[in-house]
Amino acid sequence: MSQNRSFQIFTKPVGDSCNLNCSYCYYHTDSLVKIGGKRIITDDLFLEEYISQHIEATTDDTVFFSWHGGEPTLAGIEFYRKAFDFQKKHLPAGKKLLNGIQTNGTLLNEDWCRFLSSAGFIVGISIDGPEHLHNHFRKTKNGSSTFESVLNGFRLLQKHQVPTEVLCVVSVGNENHPLEVYWFFKKLGARFITFLPLVERIGNSNTVTKRSVNAEAFGRFLITVFDEWVQNDIGNIQVQLFEEALRSAFDNEHTLCIFKRNCGGVPVIESNGDFYSCDHFVNEKHFIGNIREQTIADLLDSEKQTEFGRVKSETLPEYCKRCEVLTQCNGECPKNRFIVSPDGEAGLNYLCAGYRKFFSHCRPFIEEIRKVAVS
Repeated sequence: MSQNRSFQIFTKPVGDSCNLNCSYCYYHTDSLVKIGGKRIITDDLFLEEYISQHIEATTDDTVFFSWHGGEPTLAGIEFYRKAFDFQKKHLPAGKKLLNGIQTNGTLLNEDWCRFLSSAGFIVGISIDGPEHLHNHFRKTKNGSSTFESVLNGFRLLQKHQVPTEVLCVVSVGNENHPLEVYWFFKKLGARFITFLPLVERIGNSNTVTKRSVNAEAFGRFLITVFDEWVQNDIGNIQVQLFEEALRSAFDNEHTLCIFKRNCGGVPVIESNGDFYSCDHFVNEKHFIGNIREQTIADLLDSEKQTEFGRVKSETLPEYCKRCEVLTQCNGECPKNRFIVSPDGEAGLNYLCAGYRKFFSHCRPFIEEIRKVAVS
């Protein structure tokens, strides 16, 4: 058994089922292995077995469950009440329990938020900025706006004091409006913000869809928000990517999988119990096994999963290895490594130009922080 098994499983209780039709959704595509929309959890014995295995596999002091979709609230409150009861039943003395759920927010109501608050959930809610920017790609099934229903969900979470992180996809729709987006979240009272770059590769080519963020524009977006954050909000608002960049000032390892030297610690369990290497690699090649047949611990420690994580550092282009900000980026997510480096080597990250500008921009500030930290 691994003595330090660090992982965060994205559990998909309803698979890719969703009540919205966001045009950039990467989890609703023909390239995914289809599982028939069966919920992991029509079977109480299976749900309890999954939770028991997850707890047994955890070597950290905190046992963290991460519920994803599709839209995970489609499983219903009673599913999560049941899961929470099983978690408490199997949680060993001295261990802390934490649940996170990522939602589009449109189905949240008073009952949901009372439960999420009482059970100590952390919620990630998807908002792409003010209404005219949010509605570019986040639509209902009939093409209508989702903005007001999402905003209502966010305000209900605030009302019930549920710790909430805003998840903002940065795309061609909002890449040129960094301060408008950031100030909007600040005005909402958001205290935790994550910016997620939209990169949609076209087939096996080195080109992306028109919706995708421009790499250099993403860098400018981050730099503009970073400067505003440093000037006015550091210590009051946590921006995940900025907090991650600053970890190097204290010689701390990255916690975000995309910036770790190796990956493999954020697998997926689908709604039928199938275990895949990563949320972005739910396909036959990256199928590891099923938790009905193998334990979660064995799947996490398997050679196939370990190799998946190791390939990240082993396949870095030489261009990356010579980069002055390599330890900040580590080549970012393997799913985005499909362009050619300036010296002609394949496997450079599509977002390289943007990240290189951003991390280079941060370096003087990080060095100042480092000096204070060691003084």
